[in-house]
Amino acid sequence: MPLTLWSHSVGFFAKPFIMKVFLFCLVIFMTLPSATPKTERFIDQVPVRSSGRLVIITLDGVRWQEVFRGADPSLLGDVEYTADTSSMNLLYGGESGDERRKRLMPFLWSVISRKGQLYGNRDLRSRMNVSNIYSFSYPGYHEMFTGNTDLAISSNKKKHNPHKNVLEYLNGKKDFSGKVAAFTSWDVFPYILGQKRNGLLVNSGYDNMEENGSATFAAVNQVQSDVINEHVGTRKDQLTFITAKEYMAKNNPSVVLMGLGESDEYAHSGHYDNYLESISKADQMIAELWNWIQSTPGYKNNTSLLVTTDHGRGSKHDQWTSHGFFIKGSSQTWMALMGPGVDPVGECRNGKQLYQQQLASLMANLVGEEFGDGSLLTKK
Repeated sequence: MPLTLWSHSVGFFAKPFIMKVFLFCLVIFMTLPSATPKTERFIDQVPVRSSGRLVIITLDGVRWQEVFRGADPSLLGDVEYTADTSSMNLLYGGESGDERRKRLMPFLWSVISRKGQLYGNRDLRSRMNVSNIYSFSYPGYHEMFTGNTDLAISSNKKKHNPHKNVLEYLNGKKDFSGKVAAFTSWDVFPYILGQKRNGLLVNSGYDNMEENGSATFAAVNQVQSDVINEHVGTRKDQLTFITAKEYMAKNNPSVVLMGLGESDEYAHSGHYDNYLESISKADQMIAELWNWIQSTPGYKNNTSLLVTTDHGRGSKHDQWTSHGFFIKGSSQTWMALMGPGVDPVGECRNGKQLYQQQLASLMANLVGEEFGDGSLLTKK
């Protein structure tokens, strides 16, 4: 048999064989228990102490590249992703990454970077990743709030999460009972946080709030019911923000999750301009909320702020819209911290590796509690 014909024959028979081997290995892998990365405890990595209250803000699918480098010049100039390249360059462009990131997220870089801590700038050898293999939302949030990964949680479907999370754990503590609440744009969070099982207050998607005499809740409910005709899976972040802030003002909760989701929606649709605007608006909301916190008795100088994301996105020019197991960059995340117990070290550049699953323990520790394995606090 001629060499060329032989090689083609081998290739023909080898491909099905390789595919069978791959599928066999995948099945075996999926049946194995989820492995936890071997990492140092946060006690050796994150210099923080506890405060009385905690606000957690998640920005769905926001890449570390935009957080630490600002808008990507190549995407800003690509009309496929940015309709009005001239205007967007005036808003978010700049000669350097430092200039661009300050334009995109001024509060993060004028306040949090000076008074708090930032992790995940890979240009400074600060790395943070998800531990789950999927690198999309439900597995990411599951990991973030339970402190573990589960191979069975492999989609974004509305399935009830059987695992205990740090928010329900805190809500079950005497000092926090009835003082933990979540407000999220994405309507899958009630399932992620096990609301059916634990009764946690989760206002999600276009769910209305009980008004209880609140003109703000009444207005938001009316907008959601009468003004917005198409109720998709992710509501407008501004409505989530207004609802969360009003609830804090009226009910004085100790632990609040605010999950914003428009960034991921715009990214998937390929609108880089809208993606950037959603990040900029999120930064403005965080600034407004922090100013309110620092002017409100009980919260002032007694509240920690944690800002992070659930997964990364593709790092290549033509893959930034997507994320997942086969897309490089999808597992790369980041985190920002600020509060009375957070040492102002700014951007961390120590080259150590952090994982998303460590955040559940950190959240508990920031309010003086223990959840999961090990303590994440610096003992002082």
